[in-house]
Amino acid sequence: MFNLFTHPSTKILRQNEKQIHHIKTLSYSMEKWDDNTLKRQTPKLKNMLQNNRSMDHILPEAFATIQETCRRLFGIKLFDVQLLGGIILHQGNITEMKTGEGKTLTATLPAYLNSLDGKGVHVVTVNDYLAKRDAEWMGQIYNFLDLGTGLIQQNMAPDIRQINYKKDITYITNSELGFDYLRDNMAINKTDIVQQGFHFCIIDEVDSILIDEARTPLIISGPSDIPTNQYITSNTLAQQLINKKHYEIDEKAKNIILTDKGIIFCEEFLGIPNIYQLEQPWAQYILNALKAHQIFLKDRNYIVRNNEVVIVDEFTGRLMPGRRWSDGLHQAIEAKENVSIQQENQTLASITYQNFFLLYNKLAGMTGTAATESREFEKIYKTNVVSIPTNKRCIRADLPDLVYKKEYNKWVAIANECYDMYKLGRPTLIGTTNVEKSELLAKLLDEYQIPYNLLNAKPENVEKESQIIAQAGKSKTLTIATNMAGRGTDIILGGNAKQFSKLIIIQTIKDSFINKNEPELDYYKPSDLIKTYLKHMVKILQHQQIFDHMSPEQILMHTEKCITNYNHNNNITDSTPIYTAYTKILDIYQKDFTQDKDRVIKLGGLHVIGTERHESRRIDNQLRGRAGRQGDPGSSRFFLSLEDNLLRIFGGEKILNLMETLNIDDEIPIESAILNRSLNNAQKKVESYYYDIRKQLFEYDEVLNNQRQAIYAERNRILHSTYVRDCIIEYGERTIDEIINFYHNDKNKDDNNPTTNTIIHQKIQTILNLPHEIVNELFSNMNNREMKYFLYEQFRITYDLREAYLEQLRPGLIRQLEKYYLLQQIDTAWQEHLEKMSNLRESIGWRSYGQQDPLTEYKNEAFILFINMITYIRETVSYFIMRSRLVIDPDKTI
Repeated sequence: MFNLFTHPSTKILRQNEKQIHHIKTLSYSMEKWDDNTLKRQTPKLKNMLQNNRSMDHILPEAFATIQETCRRLFGIKLFDVQLLGGIILHQGNITEMKTGEGKTLTATLPAYLNSLDGKGVHVVTVNDYLAKRDAEWMGQIYNFLDLGTGLIQQNMAPDIRQINYKKDITYITNSELGFDYLRDNMAINKTDIVQQGFHFCIIDEVDSILIDEARTPLIISGPSDIPTNQYITSNTLAQQLINKKHYEIDEKAKNIILTDKGIIFCEEFLGIPNIYQLEQPWAQYILNALKAHQIFLKDRNYIVRNNEVVIVDEFTGRLMPGRRWSDGLHQAIEAKENVSIQQENQTLASITYQNFFLLYNKLAGMTGTAATESREFEKIYKTNVVSIPTNKRCIRADLPDLVYKKEYNKWVAIANECYDMYKLGRPTLIGTTNVEKSELLAKLLDEYQIPYNLLNAKPENVEKESQIIAQAGKSKTLTIATNMAGRGTDIILGGNAKQFSKLIIIQTIKDSFINKNEPELDYYKPSDLIKTYLKHMVKILQHQQIFDHMSPEQILMHTEKCITNYNHNNNITDSTPIYTAYTKILDIYQKDFTQDKDRVIKLGGLHVIGTERHESRRIDNQLRGRAGRQGDPGSSRFFLSLEDNLLRIFGGEKILNLMETLNIDDEIPIESAILNRSLNNAQKKVESYYYDIRKQLFEYDEVLNNQRQAIYAERNRILHSTYVRDCIIEYGERTIDEIINFYHNDKNKDDNNPTTNTIIHQKIQTILNLPHEIVNELFSNMNNREMKYFLYEQFRITYDLREAYLEQLRPGLIRQLEKYYLLQQIDTAWQEHLEKMSNLRESIGWRSYGQQDPLTEYKNEAFILFINMITYIRETVSYFIMRSRLVIDPDKTI
């Protein structure tokens, strides 16, 4: 018997034993309450917070309220380890909870508690599907307790976003959250701002978001006017260049370097003296074209869909529509694939995930695999990783890796293993690292005439994801999946009866009421009895005509509500046929799937096959973790070859020499502890390399982040101000100070320099819109102090006259113009500044050759650029506001 409270790995659970016992005791006492009494917990706990009780003080009662609500709504009793996970999350830590331990429900505990102060909680997931699923499922708990649940999805209108951000708990993806922040800081009107602040955030799959995606900053961009013909020419040129003669590939850094011969060849081909010339640089285009051909591969890094290049996320295997590689790389790949080349973009706003999530007062996260990256979480995000013990002991057998000499032999061995498992009847999950490899294995299994399900980034396979995962645990089922990270659905041995029943209902309603044709249920292979239930359901729904005036989205939403909510909404009569059919079908599948589960357990549970070691140990652990959930039996084995990227780049030569020396046959794999250790070391090297990249990105972006916060703070001050005249006056006076200080300093250097005097005269005349005679008089008869106050006064007088003139034309117009000029000039200057900072970042590395620290030099140069930008903003705002000329059409109103 495995005892949670005495097992040595459960020290953290023992430390919180008293509090967990207290929560459970309170929860048991709540079982006697009626629904209304339980609902009154929310105002009661809010009131306690307002009366100076701390969140830690009300934690046991809040958690007990959620535990009892889960029991009533879903018939689920939370495990002790879930209560522990909730406590750790509330403390602002990262919880490592294995697959199948119920992370989604665990997050409701701290989300409910932290939402009681009314500042809002964000629950962040990796994709729209999971955000929607969790918001609808967990939303039932919050709605029952009278809290609002928000959901932000891609392509959602700003006014709908505003409403959802105002809810107590909002479910959202990391990219939407980051882009909304950037868009809010580009808003011209405060009514356009959608977000409400950054109080408490719980990130699901935290390692995927804060580690894997942290290498790429979030960028909002607008089209620039760079012509596309250079990409086409560079693509033609790249095809004529020869590897190791004209260029060298650095596979570790995923970079390409031109050799001297390559540079000469390119210059002769293009007919130019220098590919690095400043006026028309070609080097970047050529290098991008080479990267497109040699490093970024079709069906691995991207796919081509509808004449568009769509990025494939290397960690989750999912498509990333709308995302584009920057610096012209995406255009180079479009040229390679001969699809229409879109305009290159100019950065309008950007932020890294590291700096964005540090905006939150408290940050927490959940994942199945975080321990290997605990140092990075601690250093960058100031959060600790706490491993939560499993509810039941994991009995999965992780078998040693098998290493083959040739990749071909490895794939044959994998196909043989699949054949053996299929004949045995065990469900098998095969994890591949890209689309190309998953299709290669699929072709091999076709030759063996074995049925399989394919799950990869190809659109036709993505649509079947829920169906595939729902039955991946059934006996005699082979599932090929590209990277199983963040799938959000557990593989249940024998199959997932609830999910399968739900999907068959939804498919029937889709076919009958949206596609308006005979239900196509071949995939589900329903029995005649199930078909009868489905036909009866459709007949009643057609008679009731409830779907006649609904959009396809509303039909599907209504169907899901009927299936999941019916128990708690008995007054909704039109959901009866859907729910009745669902319960009858579920009853049939429950019996079938339970029998199959017993069969699968006797055979040894789910078998996981890894086809390649990933660059990160976490991704391998995520794949292994799909087997052995909740104490189920299972096994995992990785099949490798010396031609795999990781072994080839990081030390496979020594093993190859050993195999050659021992004269090992190509078809015979080697299995050794020493080899496993060297593979782990190779992975650690890669992890360390990428950590250094992320750390460097963070350090450099921290410099920009301080400037970003200053600019955004100034923008917010202006945006939320009702009277910005004082800000304009302040800008004008600071401009006068800077001109006079510059004049004074320059005069001291060279008193007899008429050119300098002329330049300063012109500058004052231009910016402040003063007559030539006044400016000359000013400099000949006044000292600096007198000059300054005279110009202050002249500036205010001129501004008052301008204000009176504009007020006469259109009352209230001057206030609108002030805000518009200020925000427009700040945004324009910031965009130009971002471009300069990007160029500085690219070139600063060369300073190391002069024995200078590039980061220190970057900070110094960045500071000078920032000061210049601030000065430029003040000057241009003063200039525009003093010289604005308006022609107003009398027939039009503003």
